[in-house]
Amino acid sequence: MRPGQKEKKMSKISVLGLGAMGSALAATLLRNGHSVTVWNRTPARAEPLAAAGARIAASPADAMADADLTILCVVDYAAARAVLEEAEGALAGRDLVNLTNGTPRDAQELADWVAAKGAAYLDGGIMAIPPMIGEAGALILYSGSTALFERHKPSLLALAEGRFLGEDPGRAALYDLALLSGMYGLFSGFLHAGALVTSSGAGMSDFLTLLLPWLEAMSGTLPDLAGKIDSGLHDRNVVSNLAMQAIALENIVRASREQNVAPDFINAMRRLTAMRVDQGHGGDDISGVIELIRRLE
Repeated sequence: MRPGQKEKKMSKISVLGLGAMGSALAATLLRNGHSVTVWNRTPARAEPLAAAGARIAASPADAMADADLTILCVVDYAAARAVLEEAEGALAGRDLVNLTNGTPRDAQELADWVAAKGAAYLDGGIMAIPPMIGEAGALILYSGSTALFERHKPSLLALAEGRFLGEDPGRAALYDLALLSGMYGLFSGFLHAGALVTSSGAGMSDFLTLLLPWLEAMSGTLPDLAGKIDSGLHDRNVVSNLAMQAIALENIVRASREQNVAPDFINAMRRLTAMRVDQGHGGDDISGVIELIRRLE
């Protein structure tokens, strides 16, 4: 330690849930020098972490009893609630970070329940796979208690880059699912393109040399589209309008059927684009389709 440098205080952290992600979180905290207690409904999953220095708790309440911070990471919010109900008597005065995937409503309801038990709550969305935890490129979104986030920031940043999104407990879950939506949209386009190309007997690996640069070029249009979404000015500086794009989408669907390829992924976009054109917005950019997506009919 350099002269004048303060010694870094290591926290006592409990991790509840030792699936692939929970185990990665606990292992990373151990590597960073924290005192880690773990609990899992199947105790055998805790043994590798115990060998690395973790304490195995007999119950969720036991795990939380002496922890500065408790991290919960289980399969869904029903499981999260069940685990916390077992530790209900230990929640008062505790700091809880929930890294379970769910919806904004799930997060808000659990935050309300936890607050009623006297605990501080932070919800999180993990934008990484387990091997990425503790490595560059991993991101965890957080929302909920600002004070909790600031108290435990060094420990949380040891897991991944942390982005705090504000006091609304559901915001992290919303952004998590929105990011995944963008990812699955990319995958659906990739898979449909693959089905078209391979229907002719060509290989997808060769086609990828064309597809990747095309997608990279098209991603450059996203800032302009984002600006149009925020402003609502979908007819501003349009290069390729919806009326033109509707024809291309129709041709993709027709070609898919001709090639005996299911048009399911692309057909939703074709239908929404045609509907927007029929409403008199054929001069809009593709961003205008969001006005139909925003409303649940």
